[in-house]
Amino acid sequence: MIIKKLVVGPLQENCYIAGDEKTNKAIVIDPGDEPDRILELIRDNNLEVTAVILTHAHFDHIGAAGDIKKATGAKILIHNADKELYTGARDQAAFWGYDLDDLPEPDGFIKEGDEINIGELIFTVLHTPGHSPGGVCLYGEGALFTGDTIFQGSVGRTDFHGGDMAQLKESFKRLLRLPENTVILSGHGPETTVGREKRENFFTGEL
Repeated sequence: MIIKKLVVGPLQENCYIAGDEKTNKAIVIDPGDEPDRILELIRDNNLEVTAVILTHAHFDHIGAAGDIKKATGAKILIHNADKELYTGARDQAAFWGYDLDDLPEPDGFIKEGDEINIGELIFTVLHTPGHSPGGVCLYGEGALFTGDTIFQGSVGRTDFHGGDMAQLKESFKRLLRLPENTVILSGHGPETTVGREKRENFFTGEL
């Protein structure tokens, strides 16, 4: 499996490109900003991007989605419960003092249990609300792309519109039931593992 990470935008968001080495098919996860850098990496690795997967619709994770779609023809996919956030992304960005271009309508919606095929690789969609109503993680091939549900040593905030602490606790507990050697690739900060977060994440004491 090919995994490339780019830290983009003023909020230092992690954009990932996940691809199949055999077929060069790929997806882009959370292209928050700096589309030129993302597209350069796609071209340098000779990848064919089939989908843009948004783990949630906060502006720092979706700002370059339209540019990636325009350049690659990839479909933009989100969870339907985050459609309102997606539609209001420009207002979100303005509240934080940033500009955001208009985004195209999503091409489809993903939900719990859906499978995302990347060539011969398969990732399963886990609906993990709490940070946002439609937050999702992608799980497969020993990796877990978590967006802002869980970070190394921490978790996503719940004080934004649509956040819910009770839901976040359930989502957190669910993710910690995955195999301990699962690599967590989060929306901000360094990678970690499920086992490490079981032992060291402060949020385990909040459950």
